[in-house]
Formats: sequence, structure tokens, C-alpha cells
Amino acid sequence: MTIVNVTVAKMKSWVGSVALLIALVSSAWCQSMQPAPAQLVVTQAPVAPQSKPDAGNTTATQTPAGEGARATQETIVSPKEAKELFKSVDEILKFASDDTGLPIKHEVKRKLTKRDEVQSYIQKNMKEDKDAKRLERSEVVLKKFGLLPRNFDLRNFLVTMLREQVAGYYDPKTNTVNLLNWVDAEQQKPVLAHELTHALQDQSFGIEKWLKAPEEADKNDPSPSDIGSDEETAARQAVTEGQAMVVLLDYSLAPTGNTLADSPQIVEALKQTMLVGTPDSPAFREAPIFLKETLTFPYRYGLDFTTALLQAGGKELAYAGAFKNPPKTTREIMEPQTYLSHETLEPMKMIDFDKDFKGYEQFDIGAMGEFDVDVLVEQYVGREEAATLYPHWRGGYYFAGRPKADKSAPLGVVYVSRWSSPAKAAEFAAVYAKSLAQRYRQARALGADGKAADDAPPVDSWKTLRGRHGWLTEEGAVVIDVRGDAVLISESMDDETTKRVERDYWPEAK
Repeated sequence: MTIVNVTVAKMKSWVGSVALLIALVSSAWCQSMQPAPAQLVVTQAPVAPQSKPDAGNTTATQTPAGEGARATQETIVSPKEAKELFKSVDEILKFASDDTGLPIKHEVKRKLTKRDEVQSYIQKNMKEDKDAKRLERSEVVLKKFGLLPRNFDLRNFLVTMLREQVAGYYDPKTNTVNLLNWVDAEQQKPVLAHELTHALQDQSFGIEKWLKAPEEADKNDPSPSDIGSDEETAARQAVTEGQAMVVLLDYSLAPTGNTLADSPQIVEALKQTMLVGTPDSPAFREAPIFLKETLTFPYRYGLDFTTALLQAGGKELAYAGAFKNPPKTTREIMEPQTYLSHETLEPMKMIDFDKDFKGYEQFDIGAMGEFDVDVLVEQYVGREEAATLYPHWRGGYYFAGRPKADKSAPLGVVYVSRWSSPAKAAEFAAVYAKSLAQRYRQARALGADGKAADDAPPVDSWKTLRGRHGWLTEEGAVVIDVRGDAVLISESMDDETTKRVERDYWPEAK
């Protein structure tokens, strides 16, 4: 998706097909809806209520390690309940078709799946998927940017979290909606509305192929082309999940006579619960800010994007229209008016990667989109500041590599971004400077002579940052160069390479 491709689009490709569409946070539904007011009960991973002792369909379970306080008993869907649940697939598919305007072209297969089968499927596909190497690269770069703790195990987290969060999924390879045998049948119906929306998307547009941006090549090694495809893939994922979230809510609200349009409080409650998690989702609740935001991005912002399109042009624009003319950036998803107004941003100036980094072995290349900026700013200075700054993003990308002469050296990173004005570029540069104090054990300011300036103000005191500034850390030099509306950041790169990139990006400053 965006920063180092660690977005839900790529994460889903790591756990299987990129279009597997596991409902990470779509297992929300409305219970006991009353017209005035409607009451929303939201959870991220449905835990069935304990059955009565004489129900004959429960099995006592031990709480799996790492999964927190799950119920001590799980309801196992009986054969009779499974039969009724399978029958409801066709009814809910019709509801989803009516709600979206997407036609039913053929029947959707259905399967009841056990918890262990889901975990095995996740682990098998994570090992086999071509993006597994990208996951490893992404983890290293995320840690360099400080968005993941240095000792964080991303692969194991994903397995645990997905097992905890899964609420059902549609597999486009087999055209099958997979239901869960450990979740109360009635509670699965809103999830079915979500997943069957994916089935309709697949029947009309072939989501497995559509989710891959046109520029996205079938390759394992990163290249400059990833800068464009990262953002486009993220935006497309938000389209698919946002549409499915609208249908889930419409289905849940239908018995009350309410609609999504007249129930804004439900939408806001759902989005907040997505970010916070519930007591039965400990892995998610304890996850770093970046992962929480990334995993919920297509659901939260996709929901708002689809709603905005519905208000602007009705079902045709919001559903089929978004597939035929998909958004290309996370900016368009986060700010739907930019999509509706057909905003065109000036292309970013690209540096010569081969020439500028001739002494480095390429490790990763990718986009730093508006969403990535939002999360980065939130992590280092807070949610309010992030909401104020991210709309001023106008483009960004990074290169990560290690010196060819020393493969054991710290990972070097160059990050270039552009902003709506020089003032906003200076604000972002100051935020990035503040992050150094949190990411490194030491960050000593360097003077013009390249030596430590002991009398320099601490990095966390800056409100704006203009010009060229340097710091020395245990992993080498950090340079933040702010000129006009652009910011160029170099970390753990040798001085010659940093200056070469600066001259390339700002040739007029030679």
C-alpha cells in the first residue's frame, strides 16, 4: 500500500491471496436495534455467548496462549444451524446485490470452517506467498522509521492477530464464502453481508486481479515502479472494504427501518471500536499504533469514502463507478472531495536511484503516502497534530539500502516529501526531527563544521525546521534538508551519498 508496503493490501497478500479479504475488523454487527435510538453492539472478533449446559453443542476450551480472555466455552455450530446458515447465503446475497446495484451472476459456494483450519490456511499461505520476502524487508524498514519496536516479530504477530480477528472470508480462487463453526450462526449474518459484497465485486470485476494496480509487476524485488503501485493498491483495497462495510451496516440497520445516512452515530462508534479493539482481541489492542491504523485503514476510511460517493452520485458512482474509475492514492480515500473533484497533483521529482545510490545495495523502495504521514505524525506528536498536517501532503517516496562494502552496516534510508507550502514542509521537518529522540539512544546535533554542537537545542524543542540540519546517532548521521515546499531526509547514509542525492533533487543548489 504505502510506506514500505505494510498496509492491509499487502498484509492480506502475505496471509494468502491478495484478494483473500479476511474480515479483520468487519465482524461488527448491530444487536437489539431500536428505532429511537438505535443501539450498536460492536466487536472485532465475535465470541459466541456461552450455551446452556444442556444445549448439546458446546465444547469446553482452554484459552489459547496469547489470545487473552476468550470465553471458556465456544458454541460449535450444529449441523441444523449450519444448514440454516447456508440457506441464508442466498437471501443475504440478494440483499447485497440490491444494496449495491451489483448483479448476481452465479451462485456463491459456501463452507463451514474450523478455527484450526483457518490458522493452517493463514500459515501455509504466508510461507508460500511471493510477498513473504517483501514482508521481511518491510519489517526492517518500519523499525528504521520507528513505526515498529526493534524487537517486534511482525510475522508471528500477524498469525496471532489474524487468528484472533478473523470473522469469515471470501476466497476468490474458489468462489467460496467461508463461515466459522465456532461463531454463533445469527452473529455471522452481518459478516456474511460484508463477505458476499466481495463475492459480488468479484463476479463483476474479478477482485483478485483488480486489487493489483496496473503498474504492479509480478516480481519479488522492489523497484521505483512500486512508488506508484503502493498507493494505488492501498486505495483499491479501501474501495472493496469500504463498500462491504456499508452493506454490513445497511443489513444490520434494516430491521430498525434506519439507514446508514440517518445513523452517523453508529458509523462513528464502529470506527472508534475498530481502532481500540475489544477485550477479546488482546493482540490487536496491544499492537503498535502503526499496525492498528494500517489494519483498519481500508475499513474506516473506505467506509467514509463509499458514503461520500453515495451522497454525491448514488449507487452507480459509489459501487460500480469506483471500480471502473478507481482512486489512485490514500489521499483520495482520506479526502473523498479530492477524488470527486478529479484533483491532479504535480508528479514528484524522481531522483536517479542507480546513480545516486551506486555504492549501496538496494533493500527497498516505496511510497510514503498521505496515510503514512498521518500515522507517523500521530505516533510522534499526537492525533490532533496529525489531523492538521496530513492534508498538506503532496507526495513522497523513500529508498532503503546497505553499503555494498559493508553488508553488516545499519540500514540507510533517504526519504523525500513535498508539501502544500514551505511552512507545512517546515512543520513536518520539525516533527521528524522530534522523532529522533524517540528512535535513537542519542542524537547529537552537528554544526556546520560537521562536529557535535553541544549547545544546540534538543530535537524535541523544534516547532518548525528550515534549512539543512544534521545529527549524529549510534547508527550514523541524520540529515534533514528543507528547501521551499520539499523535505529531504537522509539516515545512516555516508556524507558523499547524501550530498549527491541533494544535488540531484535540487540541481539549482549546486
